[in-house]
Amino acid sequence: MMLRSLILVFISIIIISCNSSKKEPLETHAYTNELINETSPYLLQHAHNPVDWRPWNEKTLAKAKAEKKLMVISIGYAACHWCHVMERESFEDSTVAAVMNDNFISVKVDREERPDIDQIYINAVQLMTGSAGWPLNVITLPDGRPVFGGTYFTKQEWTNALEQIQEAYNTNPERLKEYASKLEEGIKSMDLITVNNENVDLQNYPTKDLIATWSESFDTLYGGYKRSPKFMMPSNYHYLLRRAKNTNDDELLNYVTKTLDKIAYGGVYDHIGGGFSRYSTDMKWHVPHFEKMLYDNGQLVSLYSDAYLATKNPLYKEVVFETLNYIKEEMTNSEGAFYSSLDADSKDENGELEEGAYYTYTKEELEALMGDDFKLFSDYYNVNNFGKWEEENNYILIRSKTDTEILSEYNLTPEVFQNKKREWKKTLLEYRNKRDRPRLDDKTLTSWNALMLQGYIDAYKAFKTPEYLEVALKNASFIKEKQLQKSGALFHSYKDGKSTINGYLEDYAAVAQAYISLYEITLDEEWLQIAKQLVDYSFEYFFDEEKSMFYFTSTEDAALVTRNFEYRDNVIPASNSIMAKNLFKLSHYYDSPRYKDVNRQMLKNVQLEIEQYPAGFSNWLDLLENYQNKYYEIVVVGENAKEKINEINQEYLPNKLVAGSIEASNGYLLEGRHIEGETYIYVCVNNTCKLPMKETEKAIQSIK
Repeated sequence: MMLRSLILVFISIIIISCNSSKKEPLETHAYTNELINETSPYLLQHAHNPVDWRPWNEKTLAKAKAEKKLMVISIGYAACHWCHVMERESFEDSTVAAVMNDNFISVKVDREERPDIDQIYINAVQLMTGSAGWPLNVITLPDGRPVFGGTYFTKQEWTNALEQIQEAYNTNPERLKEYASKLEEGIKSMDLITVNNENVDLQNYPTKDLIATWSESFDTLYGGYKRSPKFMMPSNYHYLLRRAKNTNDDELLNYVTKTLDKIAYGGVYDHIGGGFSRYSTDMKWHVPHFEKMLYDNGQLVSLYSDAYLATKNPLYKEVVFETLNYIKEEMTNSEGAFYSSLDADSKDENGELEEGAYYTYTKEELEALMGDDFKLFSDYYNVNNFGKWEEENNYILIRSKTDTEILSEYNLTPEVFQNKKREWKKTLLEYRNKRDRPRLDDKTLTSWNALMLQGYIDAYKAFKTPEYLEVALKNASFIKEKQLQKSGALFHSYKDGKSTINGYLEDYAAVAQAYISLYEITLDEEWLQIAKQLVDYSFEYFFDEEKSMFYFTSTEDAALVTRNFEYRDNVIPASNSIMAKNLFKLSHYYDSPRYKDVNRQMLKNVQLEIEQYPAGFSNWLDLLENYQNKYYEIVVVGENAKEKINEINQEYLPNKLVAGSIEASNGYLLEGRHIEGETYIYVCVNNTCKLPMKETEKAIQSIK
């Protein structure tokens, strides 16, 4: 009966996923707990709760075991709205705190700092309740094995859960231990890898059938998928764009470009300051949860840069330029590192925290600010029922017309209209900057920085803007100098001059990917060599020879409930899919049979799941494209090599890698190809090269 009662409690809990927002710290500090010594902004926000929070560390875990106390493990992040609602309602309440302090060891975890811990308990809550999100609140045995969990709880629900689980632990601990053992088995089974020893014809794999099934979920009216909330899923559209161009599938291309257009038109995009919010709550990309995450913006800059190369749509260029200006102004420190996120909540005119207060406007405000241009402005940005925030007297700017349509309706020239847009944005930006600003999570995460670094590299390739290369080099140097240790290991986090937390596979995979790309535009072999070193380090400390996959955590890390493989692509591609793509490229650069064999086996291992859910394996499908089409090695050698590579990069050619040098080199792809006083382009496939060419245009035509 006890176990059944627990399950009934699980089912009865109201599950609300995280949206946005941070909570203001208490003005007076009647309490201070051990989180005061942490650097994470999220943990510091809880340092003055009456709950006796402790950080996740060996001391805390040892205390729970020594005192034989249950643990409360509460996981969230700085831009999580419902995390702070629960903090305000429960964790700042002295009565709730008394229950927690008397009976539990309470642990706060920043999921962005410790994604390894987060994934274990996300899986546990998924098994217990059927859904999971943040805040994530779990009660565990003293050894960390979960026995109860959920997301957001009201104060009464949370108090009841604490009391019931504590009563169960006091009266019948063996039943809880039995349940924990069964749940542990379930957690360990969620990310099992089955080695695929079958012969798979990757070149003729039935990708067309997968796309046909996948397309049934496409929203052909507003783009994205037929559901809300709508996440932007950059990896999905990167792959679908490439697939559409490779197969000349106009219908698929139209779907991708419609999605990108509607996202750029929507309220999920900040039309005034640039940059993207995390997701939209509705079908038309209108009402976002206003927090801005670095990882979204980095990937979307890459996506829109590639989409510009594929379509030459000026909207995509505008989005990239505005987003990178936002990153420059709001998310970059003096060392060239990128911050993690901006919160959604800020104080309204009454001094109350309100989601979106910084980003939204009343009609009266806009009329006063726009003056004679209000009619045109309101038509362009839908200051009408289409753009009104439901149940609010505020408007979230959203577009529904192209610039061409507006020019025609109002008889304007492009130059005049662009000048008006610049003035509107300047006026509104100055106006909103007088408001209380969203709070900043100023920690630096290595993996997320690498995604933003990749964004700058892709933007430089598309637009040849020198500043973007300068920023990329500064950030790459920051990672090399601050996060890369002499041992070859990476740190995961950085704040206030201090590098912390042993790196995860996501850090090695994302940095190696960005460094390979940086080599391709600078021809500085140091970046390629470091990428290889990071991959080799990953083989030593993360790789499972039997499964031919990489664990998420290093063998140097303390053991958790389970050690898992992250291989399903999500809002961020899986660390294993990124690593597999790195191995594919490095197998060409270094003629490495091991890299070639492992990336191929990794792709085979996920084959069955790809067939069941292709949207969750889009980065793997992107790797598959390398096998299904000719993959080109473009080697440029000579004093004008960089200039010619810049010209090549003006074309959308995703099925290529680039190698080159200005001087003679003994690199595998470069040896013997330097001719003094000349610059030659070599186009090769499967170790067979065309005759060397001097003209970039001819080289490009030989690939298309």
